Amino acid sequence: HYAGLQAIAAAFPGVPLYARATTTTDAPAILQKFDAPLQKFFPGEMATAAVPLTPYDAPALQVGGVEVRIVDDEGALVAEPDKSGRLEVRMSSLFRGYRSAGSDLGAPPERPAERFRGDGWFATGDVATIDPNGYMQITDRSKDVIKSGGEWISSVELENAIMAHPDVVEAAVVAVPDPRWDERPLACVVLEDVASADAETLREFLGHSVARWQLPERWAFIAEVPKTSVGKFDKKVLRARHEKGELEVQKLA
Repeated sequence: HYAGLQAIAAAFPGVPLYARATTTTDAPAILQKFDAPLQKFFPGEMATAAVPLTPYDAPALQVGGVEVRIVDDEGALVAEPDKSGRLEVRMSSLFRGYRSAGSDLGAPPERPAERFRGDGWFATGDVATIDPNGYMQITDRSKDVIKSGGEWISSVELENAIMAHPDVVEAAVVAVPDPRWDERPLACVVLEDVASADAETLREFLGHSVARWQLPERWAFIAEVPKTSVGKFDKKVLRARHEKGELEVQKLA
C-alpha cells in the first residue's frame, strides 16, 4: 500500500498513478506524503474513453447505463442535494446474486434482502452524496459510518484528515457507543517513531479542516492498524478490541 506506491513513484517519476476503487482509505493522505498524481474512476468507465478521469478527492459523474439513488435507513429516497445516505444502483448487467464456496452451482444464487432491494435496485454498502449537478461522491462504507445524534460522520474523511498530520503513519476511525449521542468516533492512530504529537495536538490539528461536532473525543495510540488479507483496514478487529477493553482509550473533555 503506502510503501508500494512510494517505490512505484520513485521508480517512475512523473508517471500518474490510478486508483481503481473509490474508497481507498488513505489515498488523500498518500498524496500529501509524496508527490504523485493519484486519480480515481468508477467501475465501467474504462470502457468509455469519453469519460474523463477525475481527481481522487473530487466527485465523479455517474456512469451511463447505471441508475443511481441515495436512500435513508428506512429506504426512503433522499432528495436533498449533498445529503449523505445509502447508495443504491440499478442496471441491466447487475449480477444475479452471491454463491458461497462449495455451493451447488445448479441452485439459485443467494439474494440477501439487505442487498437486493426490489425493483432491480442493489444496495452497494456505500454511503454517498449527490450534488445538484448530478456529481456523486462516495464518502464511507455503511458499516463504518458513525451515526452521532442523528447525523452521519464519515470515518474515511476523519482518517484522511488525521493522516495528513506529519507525525501520523496511519489512522483508523471506528464508531463506539455513547450514552448521549448513540455513537461517537474513536480514532486509532499509529505515530511515527520520533513523533511528539498527542491526542490534544491531533484534535487541534483536525479543528482546521473538520467541523467541531465531528471531532473525536476518544483516542487510542496503537502499534499497527489491523489489515484484511487485501490490505484494507480491518475495523471489525478494532471494534472487537474496544469492546473487550483491549485498547487504552484517552477521552478528551
